[in-house]
Amino acid sequence: MVVGAFPIAKLLYLGVRQMSKPLANRIKAGARRSEFFKTYICLPPAQFYHWIEMRTKMRIMGFKGASIKPLNEEAAAELGAELLGEAIIFFVGGGCMVLEYSRQAANSRRKEEELNATIVSLQTQIAELSLSTETLDAQLREVNRLLHSLPAPSSK
Repeated sequence: MVVGAFPIAKLLYLGVRQMSKPLANRIKAGARRSEFFKTYICLPPAQFYHWIEMRTKMRIMGFKGASIKPLNEEAAAELGAELLGEAIIFFVGGGCMVLEYSRQAANSRRKEEELNATIVSLQTQIAELSLSTETLDAQLREVNRLLHSLPAPSSK
């Protein structure tokens, strides 16, 4: 039965999304411990995020020329790890959405192709029935013509 396949796919996507959260937490913990992750993966986006956030806040408050001090290394590593974790969850969720969309599009295409095949089949049947009707109509006219050409029976 096809009904069972639909909830299983949704359940699988949900499971992948739920597993992305612990995976993101493990990657964040590893990023906090690893110098390479801290230096090259966590710190640059965190400092950039901090710079954009502070610059926006300063402009909203009316301070145009104020310089923005970078975050200390520990705070930047923490913020970078959080950003990395959120990015992982975001991309996994986005991937699930893309997969679900493509699955729905494939189902829609399949249903449309089935509908088109049914329509073509019905049109073929209508054409065949029309031809049969025309043939029967011609035969009926021929029988009527032969009936009218017979001599009328005489009454005694």
